[in-house]
Amino acid sequence: MLMKKLVRCTASTLTRNLSTRPRPFPVLQDTIDVSCPQLVEGKTKAEGRLAELQQLNAMCLAGGGEKGIALHVKRNRKMLVRDKLKHILDDDTDFLEFALLAGLGQPYGDVPSAAAICGIGKIHGRYSMVIANDGTVKSGTFYPITVRKLIRAQELGEINRLPCIYLVDSAGGFLPLQHDLFADKKHGGRGFYNPAVMSSKGIPQLAVVCGSCTAGGAYQPSMCEDAAIVTRIGTIFLGGPPLVKAATGEEISSEDLGGATVHCSVSGVTDYFAQTEEESFEVLRDLVTTLNLDPVEVSPEAEDPLLDASTLNDLSGIEAIDRKKLYGVIARIVDGGRFREFKQQYGKNLTSGYAFIEGRCVGVIANAGPLSYQDGLKGSHFLQICQQRKLPVIFLQNSGPLPFYESSVKCLTTEESYQAIKGRVAMMGALSCITVPKIAINIGNCHADDNYTMCGPSFSPNFIFSWPGTTVTHTLNPPCVPLPAKPTESSGAGGKDKKKPRSLSAFNFPVGSSFYMAAESLIDGIIVPSDTRKVVAKCLQICRQQESLVNSSKDFPVFRL
Repeated sequence: MLMKKLVRCTASTLTRNLSTRPRPFPVLQDTIDVSCPQLVEGKTKAEGRLAELQQLNAMCLAGGGEKGIALHVKRNRKMLVRDKLKHILDDDTDFLEFALLAGLGQPYGDVPSAAAICGIGKIHGRYSMVIANDGTVKSGTFYPITVRKLIRAQELGEINRLPCIYLVDSAGGFLPLQHDLFADKKHGGRGFYNPAVMSSKGIPQLAVVCGSCTAGGAYQPSMCEDAAIVTRIGTIFLGGPPLVKAATGEEISSEDLGGATVHCSVSGVTDYFAQTEEESFEVLRDLVTTLNLDPVEVSPEAEDPLLDASTLNDLSGIEAIDRKKLYGVIARIVDGGRFREFKQQYGKNLTSGYAFIEGRCVGVIANAGPLSYQDGLKGSHFLQICQQRKLPVIFLQNSGPLPFYESSVKCLTTEESYQAIKGRVAMMGALSCITVPKIAINIGNCHADDNYTMCGPSFSPNFIFSWPGTTVTHTLNPPCVPLPAKPTESSGAGGKDKKKPRSLSAFNFPVGSSFYMAAESLIDGIIVPSDTRKVVAKCLQICRQQESLVNSSKDFPVFRL
């Protein structure tokens, strides 16, 4: 007993001594002059972009609008999807929603939030990926953009080893576009493949059937390890009563064909019978407590930045963020504005170094223009160190204005171009193979091969977001010489050419813009610049939870049937 008291006393004394020492890493000076005309002018532009973002967010948060909500609640007597989240998630949780703007600007019409809600929140303190159909948007019908969004949500669940929870309420796929729904590797069928693979890796898969699961949608709960169903609301069948009558002449109700009683007592497709939606969500919350996961706690060493984060909103409106201003951005994201730069005098366009975010050490990589040979080697070196030390890496993509970027590339000699490619290839090779968490934020455009060296979508970032007003350009090669136009078929004696089908969407976002990337679900969302630290810190907490997931991997999923 005396020995234990001595150990505790020694540890307490050591902690006090350590806490009185100076914190690691020097404090960055504020390199952003808030009174400069450039920033004042940028503030007006930034306010316009943020207002547009707020307007689009509000539209998507409304789902199917008054008509869709009335049909869903009054006639179908079902709970709204965002009300379901309130029952499932902890009261004090911040729901990190992805691809909120997905589905806008589609040629077949606007589908707010792609008719699905995807995001990460806490259930009994455990972060979980929630994938929920929004029945108010065209009865939860699957469109091509819906599939892309749901597949990305599953990818996020797999790469971050998050329990995946499916709230199923869908009328199935939009059949006129079925060639874009089921044919390819990344289409609808992948949504049934992924749960099995994740289950085999020890990543839990849970489902609540609180609506229709028709045709391919019937496989979603069937592929999960645990599934609950709400009586008189939830149904599961490959073909509904109208199809049964057309094929066999038999008349049968939805409940008798594939309701809760059938699947809980006869087929075994579902495991938990719920009288109400509220009861099914309690079942789901109980199941999460069985997952053998420890809640993630914020380090007591966390320290708020010293500088005002709202300045980032104004900064997002200026034309270019040079390397000097990058330090001001980093200082507003990391703990106490403290940053230890790596190879400061080597490479002119890449800034890399160490910092803490909510008490956790991370690597930070930010660019200000195209990477040189030295930049590429520095980035490769730094990424390998982060991998060896198990440090998450934060990427701040900042290629600058396209004309500036192009002129910088054209100024290189042939030899310098070859050397630059060699350096970038080294960095891409390191980035491809590191397994530590990677979080990318586009703060000032991303052009050409910066999409690769700075962890664009093709390099599997754990999360990738963008500030409003940024753009993505994938190539700087001159456009090919157009082929001679083929004669068009005339429509009758008038000889009028056939016109291209007119888009049914109310939006026409410029290709490569942040709004276009978000609407096509090519990024995980657009964030308010002043929230950058908050979002990055939340992502780091989510990534950290996988350290406590001890479920063993195996060669097969849980076979529940």
